[in-house]
Amino acid sequence: MKRRLLSLGLGALTLAGTALAQEPRVIKLVSSLPRTGSANGQTSSMVNGIKMAIEDVGAKVGDYSIAYEDWDDASPERGQWDPALEAANAQKAVADKDIMAYIGTYNSGAAKISMPILNKASLLMVSPANTYPGLTKPGLGEANEPQVYRPSGKINYFRVVPADDIQGEVAAMWAKELGAKKVFILHDRELYGKGIADVFKRACAKLGTEVVGYEGIDPKAPNYRSLVTKVRSTGAELVYFGGTAQTSAGQIAKDLVAGGAKVKFISPDGTREQAFIEAAGKDALEGRAYVTFGGLPPSELKGKGREFYEKYKKKYNAEPEAYAVYGYEAGRVALEAIRRASVSISLITGSRARAPSAWE
Repeated sequence: MKRRLLSLGLGALTLAGTALAQEPRVIKLVSSLPRTGSANGQTSSMVNGIKMAIEDVGAKVGDYSIAYEDWDDASPERGQWDPALEAANAQKAVADKDIMAYIGTYNSGAAKISMPILNKASLLMVSPANTYPGLTKPGLGEANEPQVYRPSGKINYFRVVPADDIQGEVAAMWAKELGAKKVFILHDRELYGKGIADVFKRACAKLGTEVVGYEGIDPKAPNYRSLVTKVRSTGAELVYFGGTAQTSAGQIAKDLVAGGAKVKFISPDGTREQAFIEAAGKDALEGRAYVTFGGLPPSELKGKGREFYEKYKKKYNAEPEAYAVYGYEAGRVALEAIRRASVSISLITGSRARAPSAWE
């Protein structure tokens, strides 16, 4: 998958002659991730991965130094990503001609905002975490997706993670293997959460699993006791939640146990972080909660992945979160695209422009 991303990324990568003429010659990479709120533990690990990718090349590509800026797209008011801040980050990146790659976003809903802005400027965007299918796959989202995110008609956005059309279906298969004949589906009403809940629902229909409830929640609600009562009344044996640790996955899991709902609980990769465990508590999770993730736990990675894991632990004296390795890979993709493009840098002057077709 990496080779394909690199090949496509070269067609989207752009270089600014005015920036590269400066002394010292500097190329900037930026990331736009939620750094405020409970996602910080996950995104800090991703940022560490990006930094490791830059260190691997000595912060140099050819004759150019690599500078990295870690941007926040979350606000204290929301406690998670903020549409206004993500839009501002994308516009700021477009305005700075030294910036040649935008690593992000974490949330698929945030990508929906920044993708068309960056596309108009032909600025390479590589996501280490977006999994909503409609961002890249026709027929798996809204009717106008993904074309609506490509106003220039060209492709500039790539991701290094599997999409939710795979993850949601696997979760439904897992629910059936766990013995669930009746499931109640919840989602947080966001692009990622509702998207994967819809995939799970369709997969249940194919597998013959009865969906006895399907509801969007208010992520800001103080508790979900009344919802638990409804879940119990349906006879559901499993609850699936499409959402993240930041949209109340932990509170739902906790309230299900407190309300006496004897159900299993499955949630997607957006909850695979310490914040979910801390919010729910051990008693609400052990023996009843399951999380899907498009990959392996960092400690089980092999080959180059194992090398990354060992290097990360040694450098930071901590276990990497699930998406640290994808932050690293997103950084490597961006840097390799810049390396290949810099060979013919003299062909480009004045402003960002499409790379020669020979690089594709």
